Amino acid sequence: MVALPDSPAQFTVPRSAAMADVAALAGVSSQTVSRVANGASNVKESTRRKVIDAMRQVGYRPNGAARALKRGSFQSVGVITFTLGSYGNVRTIDALSRRLAEHGYSVTLIQLAERSLGSISGAYNRLADEAVDAVAVLFEARLIDRVEADFPPGLPVVVIDSTSETSRFSTVDTDQAQGARIATEYLIGLGHREIWHLAGPEGSFSAGLREYSWGLTMTEHGLRPGQVLRGDWSALSGYDAGQVIARNPRVSAVFAANDSMAFGLLRAFHEKGIRVPEDISVIGFDDMPDASCAWPPLSTVAQDFEKVGDIFMELLDHQINQRDEEIEHRRVPTELVIRESTGPASIERLALL
Repeated sequence: MVALPDSPAQFTVPRSAAMADVAALAGVSSQTVSRVANGASNVKESTRRKVIDAMRQVGYRPNGAARALKRGSFQSVGVITFTLGSYGNVRTIDALSRRLAEHGYSVTLIQLAERSLGSISGAYNRLADEAVDAVAVLFEARLIDRVEADFPPGLPVVVIDSTSETSRFSTVDTDQAQGARIATEYLIGLGHREIWHLAGPEGSFSAGLREYSWGLTMTEHGLRPGQVLRGDWSALSGYDAGQVIARNPRVSAVFAANDSMAFGLLRAFHEKGIRVPEDISVIGFDDMPDASCAWPPLSTVAQDFEKVGDIFMELLDHQINQRDEEIEHRRVPTELVIRESTGPASIERLALL
């Protein structure tokens, strides 16, 4: 049996290391320790190194909550997303993280396991507990607007990868519809009439917009939209779709909803002896770094992820620092990048229409 002490006085509770302990060991003032803890630049490198070494020796950890109360900010932003598997999400998070770091913010990333209102609500509450200054949400605004449990009061929110004009939150995204339109119009301008679309997965906001805009553009030009095949953003799903398209000699062009699926199309057509662009043209969406190295080099639609990051920071600054609660919906234009995978419509295929 463990013997209990005779009185409370015999209990000893270890004292947490204080800033004064660090200052004494490093031989500097408490103000200098505070400047180092807060990342101030007006400290000599030798002094900073000495203070950090002292912090480690005494086990001192700066009190983040106390510092946040003092300056009125946690200098942290939460990011919620469903997936890190798509090129667009990875590039967007990369752009956001770098912009936030430039402004002194850290990032808390939460990847949700399922697309449910409960999981979204739980992520909100978790971020509130972890004390962030704002939240960036990387999925469609309509899901956010349906969440049963609201955001914690006063927590700024910016929705990315969505531009719902009716959302109660500020939104910023690449102009998905404009990108699909300029890709489709370019193919039509080359004389293509049987243009099929390789769409992204069901339920994806960006995939839905690209598909809708492709179909609408075809109709506005007096053409019947071709068949829609559906992939999962992967090159393999593009390859599988290419096997199907290769069996139809009437198809003269394919607009793929992303570059990875377009790469799969190129391989499938090559294996079937279908020449690109002489027999069939292929255009993608994203302008991935590998697009210019495909064979033939891939025509595509470029997204400006850096601009999305800039606008995100602008909207965040309005809400955090300027206390501006005005809701804004911003779109970033896309750009058509023409390479060798697109060309004039095949006379032989036009004759089959």
